[in-house]
Amino acid sequence: IRSKSLDEGAVICLCSTDNTKRIPHERLCCPPLGLESLRVDDSQIQASSYQRMGLGPHRGRLNIQSGIEDGDMYDGAWCAMHRDQHQWLEVDALHLTRFTGVILQGRNSIWSWDWVTTYKVQLSNDSVTWSSCMNGTQEAIFEGNQNPEIPVLGRLPVPTVARFIRINPQSWYPNGTVCLRAEVLGCRVDDPANRLDSEGDTVSPDSLDSLDFRHHNYTEMRKLMRSVAEECPDITHIYTIGKSYLGLKLYVMVISDNPTKHELGEPEFRYVAGMHGNEVLGRELVLNLMQYLCKEYKKGNRRVVRLVTETRIHLLPSMNPDGYESAYEKGSELAGWAEGRYTVEGIDLNHNFPDLNNIMWQAQEKAGDATKVANHYIPMPEYYTEEDATVAPETRAVINWMQEIPFVLSANLHGGELVVTYPYDCTRDWAPQEDTPTADNAFFRWLATVYASTNLVMSNPNRRHCHYEDFQRHHNIINGGAWHTVPGSMNDFSYLHHNCFEVTVELSCDKFPHASELPIEWENNKESLLVYMEQVHRGIKGVIRDKVTKKGIPDAIVKVEDHSHDIRSAADGDYWRLLNPGEYKVVVWAEGYFPSMRRCQVGVEPRPMICDFTLTQTPIERLKEIRASGGKVPQDLQLRLRALRLRKLRPAG
Repeated sequence: IRSKSLDEGAVICLCSTDNTKRIPHERLCCPPLGLESLRVDDSQIQASSYQRMGLGPHRGRLNIQSGIEDGDMYDGAWCAMHRDQHQWLEVDALHLTRFTGVILQGRNSIWSWDWVTTYKVQLSNDSVTWSSCMNGTQEAIFEGNQNPEIPVLGRLPVPTVARFIRINPQSWYPNGTVCLRAEVLGCRVDDPANRLDSEGDTVSPDSLDSLDFRHHNYTEMRKLMRSVAEECPDITHIYTIGKSYLGLKLYVMVISDNPTKHELGEPEFRYVAGMHGNEVLGRELVLNLMQYLCKEYKKGNRRVVRLVTETRIHLLPSMNPDGYESAYEKGSELAGWAEGRYTVEGIDLNHNFPDLNNIMWQAQEKAGDATKVANHYIPMPEYYTEEDATVAPETRAVINWMQEIPFVLSANLHGGELVVTYPYDCTRDWAPQEDTPTADNAFFRWLATVYASTNLVMSNPNRRHCHYEDFQRHHNIINGGAWHTVPGSMNDFSYLHHNCFEVTVELSCDKFPHASELPIEWENNKESLLVYMEQVHRGIKGVIRDKVTKKGIPDAIVKVEDHSHDIRSAADGDYWRLLNPGEYKVVVWAEGYFPSMRRCQVGVEPRPMICDFTLTQTPIERLKEIRASGGKVPQDLQLRLRALRLRKLRPAG
């Protein structure tokens, strides 16, 4: 152990570690300072030089992504102006920090290959006097990268206390230049020379909710779900919808006052997380939400009790468990940008649903009249149902799940950006980017706004862009096609094949936040998760019944005037039509019945207007049913059938 006076600008080494031992991913001595998560401000990062603004020190953040054109303002790394060993990237931790390691990455670019192969680390308390990180009696040389994307951890031989840290490249890819993206690992410590400096002053407060804030692998996820079910057995039910390619079960938890079955008139809601296995925040938020709803329901929280008693909530924390396990093994900082994104078969699940958009658009063009073509419940194309179709078992499981339960509203939780996208995700004529609204564009924009405006980070006007796009100018919501086209997305499929409205929520700039970030991420998203679920109660709902038998009529079509997207009633005849406030002309019809029309008023409160319908069978259909049951044809029906026959016999004109 060595030490010098802090006034002399020296550093203090506290302990030694065995550099040969593998440290588990969540125990890298200290958490990241927050270059990737943006907790470290641009003003805290300096550099010896840089080629241009878009390659400035503020771009030297782990996993930061560049625009396609490597634009001047938003490029994919810090790149020094000069190719020599005197270049450096400096980070000011603002407080005394025990530094334990550095994680390095090359430049993100589709045009250039640049990365650092070896580097030194220097530390200081005043940014004037610097001490090199030593490995015994020699300056430590750290191994850098072998390609642009795979992060490499360099652990300091001796964890060292300082305020400033510099990364000093020594060699780089021969055909490239000095470029890097980085994260720094460090633990805040008290400064004995500054009584006002206490760790609690600037550290983000933990959540007040007593939840299990850590990353859960498959085994731990099952244990947590089981513990919630045991704590709240009356309102929870766990089931599986299928298995992954490697045989891991896709678990769902239902939370409702009658969780095991659909109740007449009660809407079905779902959150789906982990479609991309390395975008893990959604998984943990869904697990947090399970715990929160259980605990708050037991406490009698009126808002939660109302949600649980009036809604059947389905929570799928991991749609791609195989991908997650791959990312989890590497850990939050070392998984990189793509590790675990795809399934084991290499399938991107968000492009794996059938493309019903183009089937509908092509049919409309061929017919020449959009009203003559189905705008909902579009059947899956034949190619998609063949045995050799490239369809992941995870995708098939989710499709079957959708077909079994009459979901009304959903959100698909992703990561890597801060924005909420809404359908359509797929553009017409395969345009790379084009605003492609649905018939319910106004309501989808409302849904997206509800989440974005209540998210504490998205709604912060002073927040930094994640990568290169400024979504704040769109109020943090955007049409999926206007961002980038995604044929075969789950959002579009939900809307066109079923009754379910669905948006995608990009939850954070960091796809795999460190466990220490999870409490504040829960606080950032808690209100958004709750208020979004409450939107399932907007619009109109009711039951469509047979006038004589009083039984519910399944598959009755509900048409709203000026909304060219219909929905259908569920197996018991109940239906839900999400709508913004206003008065609507609603027409309901079913095969074998006369249509019925009502005007339904939707208020501003998240309370549905009840619009029940009673349908009268056509005489011919009623006659078929009576004869099939062996009953006697009543006199009124005989008279109506006779009148129909006479009408047909009258000469035309």
